[in-house]
Amino acid sequence: MKTFNSDVEAADALKNTYQELSKEIGKVIVGQEETVKLLLTAIFCQGHCLLVGVPGLAKTLLVQTIASALDLDFNRIQFTPDLMPSDIVGSETLDNNRNFKFVKGPVFANIILADEINRTPPKTQSALLESMQEYSVTVAGERHQLSKPFFVLATQNPIEQEGTYPLPEAQLDRFMFMVNLDYPSFEQELAIVKSTTSNIKTIVNKVLGAEEIIVFQDLVRKVPVADNVVEYAVRLVQKTRPNIEGASEESKKFLEWGAGPRASQNLVLAAKCHALINGKYSPDIEDVKAVAFPVLRHRIVRNFKAEAEGMSTEEIIKKLM
Repeated sequence: MKTFNSDVEAADALKNTYQELSKEIGKVIVGQEETVKLLLTAIFCQGHCLLVGVPGLAKTLLVQTIASALDLDFNRIQFTPDLMPSDIVGSETLDNNRNFKFVKGPVFANIILADEINRTPPKTQSALLESMQEYSVTVAGERHQLSKPFFVLATQNPIEQEGTYPLPEAQLDRFMFMVNLDYPSFEQELAIVKSTTSNIKTIVNKVLGAEEIIVFQDLVRKVPVADNVVEYAVRLVQKTRPNIEGASEESKKFLEWGAGPRASQNLVLAAKCHALINGKYSPDIEDVKAVAFPVLRHRIVRNFKAEAEGMSTEEIIKKLM
């Protein structure tokens, strides 16, 4: 593992590593630059990410490609209506000597692809809660630690589709970002079809390992932030809360409830990483604005008036900013 003489040298290395990762991922994923940036930001911030989009937008392929570029253990869990919590975290079984033995589930890896997470009932969805927050699982009263780094990159179909179970707010809040994937442009879809209907196999090279990721995660937390930037992030989150003193007119009019303190933490943390990968050593208000949509969109709940008037979550966040 490479060591750095100073935090500035490490910050420059993080920027170069991010560019190299983006280049490797771009060999397979056409377009989606902003989505790739947010996923890598979540990884460097030790956060989890939720990808939302209709089937066929390469959500699973994107996560698998990122896993290929990182030298980490990777497991995919396909969420289905009959999946049980023990299928995720593991269970105790009897061995040949009739002693109980814990058999680890697929959650014991560095990167977990939770595929179509809202295809399974809330009981099974919540099996990921402890692992996402505490980096451990408890089975039969015994706690088992997960290896670090640990990320959950989940994909979700739009909740309007049949056979989906909306994620509980408590679990949604565990995700640092919610990233919406749109359809590709004509040119992008043309490139996708050409590359995926030929027999050319693309090799994605390993760029980063577990120890380097942990070093970069520590670096992100050490980045200094000016008081006015932190105040802007906290004030923006407070504006989303319709029932507190000083709430904005937009939140009173359009929101049922707003984001909690974890949103403020994630805004500042993501702004730090956003600054580093763009060659800055400290974030400014523009960095906070750049990550506001993915941090806030799943943490605020529209009321009936907003839905009746067709006011989207994005429009409300834009007004608050």
